[in-house]
Amino acid sequence: MGNRQSHAGQAFHSQFLPQEQAEIDQLFHALSSDRSSAHTSARTFSLQALKDHVGEALPTAMVTRLHDGMRRVDLTGSAKGPSESVSQVQFTMAMSHLLKGSSGEKSLLILKMISAQEGSVKVREIQKFTEDLVTAVVHVLGHRQLLRGWKQKEAPGAPCRTQAMTAQLLSEMRLPDGRRFQGPEQLDYDCDRATVEDWVFRVPHVATFLGVVVHQGLLVLSASLSLATLIPERHVEQGQEFASVLDVLSVIFVNAHVPREQQHRWRLLFSSQLHGHSFSQLCGRITHRGPCVALLQDQDGHVFGGFASCSWEVKPQFQGDNRCFLFSVSPRMAVYTCTGYNQHFMYLNHGQQTIPNGLGMGGQHNYFGLWIDVDFGRGHSRAKPTCTTYNSPQLSAKEDFLFHRLEVWAVGDFQSQPANSDRSILDSDPEAKALLEISGRSLHSQGLREAPEEDAAT
Repeated sequence: MGNRQSHAGQAFHSQFLPQEQAEIDQLFHALSSDRSSAHTSARTFSLQALKDHVGEALPTAMVTRLHDGMRRVDLTGSAKGPSESVSQVQFTMAMSHLLKGSSGEKSLLILKMISAQEGSVKVREIQKFTEDLVTAVVHVLGHRQLLRGWKQKEAPGAPCRTQAMTAQLLSEMRLPDGRRFQGPEQLDYDCDRATVEDWVFRVPHVATFLGVVVHQGLLVLSASLSLATLIPERHVEQGQEFASVLDVLSVIFVNAHVPREQQHRWRLLFSSQLHGHSFSQLCGRITHRGPCVALLQDQDGHVFGGFASCSWEVKPQFQGDNRCFLFSVSPRMAVYTCTGYNQHFMYLNHGQQTIPNGLGMGGQHNYFGLWIDVDFGRGHSRAKPTCTTYNSPQLSAKEDFLFHRLEVWAVGDFQSQPANSDRSILDSDPEAKALLEISGRSLHSQGLREAPEEDAAT
């Protein structure tokens, strides 16, 4: 056996650097020296040895899939079927394909992790593998304490985000007939290796999740894995207890569509739970703070929102650019980018009598893809059949909705408010200020604000 494996190994070239290969060899030695592998060859390891090494870091289903993928690597071209244990060449080849391989090499290992049979697999088998993969990612990140401040578990009664992420990943798969996967009626379709390879190539999260599972589950080459662009650091004002609407999978999904240079950090600017149900508070806390993610949970449990690519400003004109997008997290995960039809990316206005007052993204006045009314707690998503700006459908359960929670997060390197940020919203809205003065109503905040720097210096 050793000679045949050595001969087959000549055709395989590890993609690891020398120091990386030494770490891979060290891990194999530890696995093959496990007492549970005593009944096997001294140069192989069993499923039990892998389970003992991984411990509780990964779910059993994923450990079994990893072992199956390794032992099914065919080194000889024989039709005798896979062995029950994994050789060193099989292990090295599997690790090389999973961590550094092309989409074709990764798809080969994925198919071996799915089925012992050569050839095509059913969509439902890929669906179960994907669900196991997503589950394993959340599990291992929580076990290794790498959630970077985000919660692992979903709120009781919330729609399953694991299933939502699985469905989103599968929706990017092009089936052999050219159509994308859309629902249960296609679960019995056959998928060949070319289909799986195309899926892995076009959906980066598949390879990324595999990397997280291997690096952190087996604790191998983990120093080469950077989570900075996968999970942003979560920052909330010191001393505040806050449970976000978002769990770690939701954050991973939305963050993947934010510009890469802004993916490493999120900071809470506004929460209706912490800062109250006040549109003035919202405006005061989110303006001039750089790119933001805003999200809502309506009273029917739908979670959705939008990414603002630049600072919000209170003004009666549309703002933003084509990097803005709308998204849905629950009951399904989806992102909707600009169509080019118009430039109605972002809108924030307050205190005007002739045009709408509120925060909106996409569409047009009174028909926004996402709208938060100045009458805080109300909004609409009037997008039938779709929003003209983002091609998004109705995001809320009802066209006109009441929302349960609102959060706004600054993304990327934090921008402090400008020096004049302590100005009242009336300062940026002279018309509203004049109307108050004409009506004889006092400006209660006028005497409570600090003097401008130039006055304070005199």
